[in-house]
Amino acid sequence: MEDCSRTRVVGRRGPTRRVALLSAVALVGAGPVRAAETARIVLATATPGGGFPAFGETFVAAMRASDPMLTIETRATGGSAENIGLLRDGRVDLALVQGEYAYPALSEGGGLTVLAPMYATPGLFAVPAESPIRTVADLRGRAVVLGTHKSGLTVMGRNALRASGLDPERDIRPILLDRAGDGPSMVRDGRADALWGGGLDWPGFAAMARGPGGARFFGPSEAGIAQLAQPGAVMKRLTVPAGSFPGQGAQIATVGSWSFVLARPGFEGPTPERLVRALVRADLGTTHPRHLVGIVPAAWLNPATAQVLRETGILPP
Repeated sequence: MEDCSRTRVVGRRGPTRRVALLSAVALVGAGPVRAAETARIVLATATPGGGFPAFGETFVAAMRASDPMLTIETRATGGSAENIGLLRDGRVDLALVQGEYAYPALSEGGGLTVLAPMYATPGLFAVPAESPIRTVADLRGRAVVLGTHKSGLTVMGRNALRASGLDPERDIRPILLDRAGDGPSMVRDGRADALWGGGLDWPGFAAMARGPGGARFFGPSEAGIAQLAQPGAVMKRLTVPAGSFPGQGAQIATVGSWSFVLARPGFEGPTPERLVRALVRADLGTTHPRHLVGIVPAAWLNPATAQVLRETGILPP
């Protein structure tokens, strides 16, 4: 599995990710139950109002339909940084982690593995449609909501600003949140000028786009994109197609990273195998394990994921 650095188009995929996942419930419900024993799993997500809790909710629903004896309990957390610690301490079995935290943690070793991909997350700035702010340079001196304290999105936002020529601590007034869902209201009521976020179905972007007057979206500068998306880097060049958001008439060039379902050290055996096989049967878009090819090294895969990919011929035996 080698790194892929070419530009990727982030499709809107019609329905939202939540709808797409739930629509697969009927399909996975017909699949066989692999074992009669009840398996209990704890999945760490993030703060309410963000994309991770929404993904966790639909992921759990799909797995429950596929295997009713597979019980997954979601746990709200501070986000990617906290989730890494919870996994390492063995306090959760699985956790949702953005690439900015996942790649360094996996590189360090220690037994963390990738069970499945989640989705590519194009990073964007959002401002009210009537705002004079149109580029990263226009954010100088402005109040910008960067995300929650321990989110991988926040790290990505700082990197996007820095690569575009702005110091994220000095050239803007950074705002960090306790709850991811608080950002859009801060922009709407004037406490902030812009919001950084990621993902076409991200709740914060949906709230901005559907709010009074709508919203405008833009990515880092072209120089910033080139710097961030170098071969081998965590972030990749992505293109958000026109029409991805209401009123968006042109495509948007930006960068983004993949988020993953990571597993704690020692998460092996029948339970992860049941999970992975349920994912393969469901074929939930970008969450299908086959999308890990070219995104992470094979050595980082959970043993159950690697086994299933070898059985299907996606990985060599």
